[in-house]
Amino acid sequence: MAFLSKNRAKARRVIPGFSLSVGFTLFYLGLIVLIPLSAVFFKTFTMTWDAFWHTVTSERVMASYRLTFGASLLAAFINVIFGGILAWVLVRYKFPGKRLIDAFVDLPFALPTAVAGITLATLYAPNGWLGKLLAPWGIKVAYTPLGVLVALIFIGLPFVVRTVQPVLEEAEKELEEAAISLGASHWQTFIKVIFPTILPAVLTGFALAFARATGEYGSVIFIAGNMPMISEITPLFMITKLEQYDYAGATAIAVVMLIISFILLLAINGLQAWTRRRQTAGRE
Repeated sequence: MAFLSKNRAKARRVIPGFSLSVGFTLFYLGLIVLIPLSAVFFKTFTMTWDAFWHTVTSERVMASYRLTFGASLLAAFINVIFGGILAWVLVRYKFPGKRLIDAFVDLPFALPTAVAGITLATLYAPNGWLGKLLAPWGIKVAYTPLGVLVALIFIGLPFVVRTVQPVLEEAEKELEEAAISLGASHWQTFIKVIFPTILPAVLTGFALAFARATGEYGSVIFIAGNMPMISEITPLFMITKLEQYDYAGATAIAVVMLIISFILLLAINGLQAWTRRRQTAGRE
């Protein structure tokens, strides 16, 4: 019996022992993530507090913060709504061209960001195909904050769809049928049965779309117009600092972006963990 139990224990250990695995994980994490991030902080420490505060709170930088984080949050929220609908359609319905649409969802992943930005700027320019249709209504997209929002929606949509889609595929349809058979409406079934199941995935998709949007550069600069105080995003402002050889100023702005992004992502992950605990408690 002892021999069999020992063999079973060895069979479960597909990867090396705990100490070696954890050591390699910490080494890799430190080399790829922690060391570069710590270098950003160390470079910022070369500045005095007054210089740091003046750099990160100037009027132009604050305007870029508002645009970057505001547009990123709004784009992620819009992607949650329409990305969730798209995932629902791809999972629950059969129609001609379904495989083609499913493949198009991954297009922002494969398309170079600069190509996406140029394409969006061409389409939404006042003389572009879509810009011409919006111009009579007084809607200007290209070279405005609205253009930034459109670009961030474009690059963030696949994160929501690909996160929610597998959860919908694995959802138990028997629960929905049971709820409907007991007299629940379709809306009540969605709110009480389906939505709690996909909520953790929705929050994950929201976090991924937001994280991608805050650091996006290539697809935004072409359609934004990059006008100071109007359509200038924070990553572009950091590039401008680097081109002026103001490395300390660029890293100071990067530190602020890093801290704000970390706080927002931590809040989203905390909400996700709370949702999962509540679901687990409800099943028990």
